[in-house]
Amino acid sequence: MNTWNQIYNPLGNAALSTVAAAIPVVTLLVLIASGKVKAHIAAIIAVIVTNLITIFVFTMPANMSIRATLLGVITGFFPIGWIVLNVIFLYQVTVRCGKFELLKRAVGGVTEDRRLQLLLIAFSFGAFFEGASGFGTPVAITGAVLIGLGFSPLAASGLSLIANTAPVAYGALGTPIQGLASVTGLDPYILGAMVGRQLPLFSLIVPFWVVWAFAGWRGMKEVWPAILVTGVSFAVPQFVISNYINPWIVDIGASLISMGALILFLKVWQPRQLWLSPALRGRDESAATMAAAPPLDKTPLTQGEMWSALLPWIIVCILMLIWGNGAFKAWANANFVWNYPVPELDKLIFKVPPVAAKPTPEGAVFGFTYLSFTGTGMLIAAIISGLLMGFSPLKLIAEYGRTIRICAISLITISAMLAIGTLTRLSGVDATLGLAFAATGVLYPFFGTLLGWLGVALTGSDTASNVLFGNLQKITSEQLGLSPILMAAANSSGGVMGKMIDAQSIVVASTATNWYGHEGSILRYVFLHSIVLACLVGLFVTLQAYVYPFTMLVLK
Repeated sequence: MNTWNQIYNPLGNAALSTVAAAIPVVTLLVLIASGKVKAHIAAIIAVIVTNLITIFVFTMPANMSIRATLLGVITGFFPIGWIVLNVIFLYQVTVRCGKFELLKRAVGGVTEDRRLQLLLIAFSFGAFFEGASGFGTPVAITGAVLIGLGFSPLAASGLSLIANTAPVAYGALGTPIQGLASVTGLDPYILGAMVGRQLPLFSLIVPFWVVWAFAGWRGMKEVWPAILVTGVSFAVPQFVISNYINPWIVDIGASLISMGALILFLKVWQPRQLWLSPALRGRDESAATMAAAPPLDKTPLTQGEMWSALLPWIIVCILMLIWGNGAFKAWANANFVWNYPVPELDKLIFKVPPVAAKPTPEGAVFGFTYLSFTGTGMLIAAIISGLLMGFSPLKLIAEYGRTIRICAISLITISAMLAIGTLTRLSGVDATLGLAFAATGVLYPFFGTLLGWLGVALTGSDTASNVLFGNLQKITSEQLGLSPILMAAANSSGGVMGKMIDAQSIVVASTATNWYGHEGSILRYVFLHSIVLACLVGLFVTLQAYVYPFTMLVLK
């Protein structure tokens, strides 16, 4: 079989090759942001453009390009689309049987203030699901819960995306750290500890940022004690667990402590003025689409009602912890798996220097690990919850069919997004963009961090970004006399801020909040937040690289 080596400068000019490599992602983002093209149409157009670029500019054989695209389409549904479908199924089941109304009353019993609900659900609760399962689960769940609590679609989707940042580097029981360690050869415990010396600062900042984005400066100042409690109770455990225990349970531990601390604090403190508006401050185009929410029933829940409201989510938490466990995954993947090496693609494409130290074959295997998929655990949780809440099997099947109809367009979109990500990775287009960042010399700590941001924005995954650019970060930092541990960690830390603008996360958010066809509005809203926060991470990493006493934080 014919092999093919990736080409990183196909036009013989680094600048022109970089521009060519940027065309697919720019096409996608511009079409979505325009608001004139539906997300699934934009994604399909971008898939076509990406194929044209990889075949005619980067000289990837057409059969390889098409096969890589099809592999991406399938991996878009499994596992990402599979998670979204089953999260929405669980949400629909809880709504149909009236248990979600009880959950709303339970949350309202903690606080009626929208700002504090946002902290509890979008940041702390979302961080738990990021740590337990990752891969789109947090935004899907928190977006659905916030819309159910009466938040506007743009507020529910956009703020869920912004909140789901600081925990991402330790998502799915530390999978991004493990991926980074696998391609760099560095110790995952040291990498996890280094990330834990970068992100806690932003774990303090993000809760303030989310509330400011929602309620403005004045609205944020009114609840700053609660925000501080939320941030500190997450950031401190994040640092301690990552540096002194392990990188696998960081999010789970920090999120539980944060939720507990906030709930206890709200028993002794409440804001003087309640913020009851469900819409974003200023102009919220989605507010006009909202039906007037009925007043919240303030009748205290009985103990039985409280357990009934929390039961589906307790089941989800238990199963997500099981599904995120490495031992369970290893057992499930050994016994319930169908691996399909894509013919004429698997191990026939080679990464070459300077992206890899030596020619390295790229795997192209569709691993249908149907039991260990996070979405499978979510489906089982939804079925168990539905049966315990009085649904018959036939009623559950009917509801699942309804959920498929609701999510169909979004699933097509997610699959197309993953097709772009898979194709740009296998064709070396992503690596060309990475090398452009690597050429920035003394400014590399800043731009190397933004490379992680770009990787997540392109692939939709901090893990994928780490696998894609981790070794490049190591090679480049060694050439520039920088710490490879610092820059490998910076790839993951910078990447978390790209999570809010990656196309598949935006589609997940629009699906979870029932705001289909408004992906452009969501992207336009979160884009500036993403850029600014990524630049702040880049500046902090630059201080760690060059400026005392920040250099003391860098691990050897």
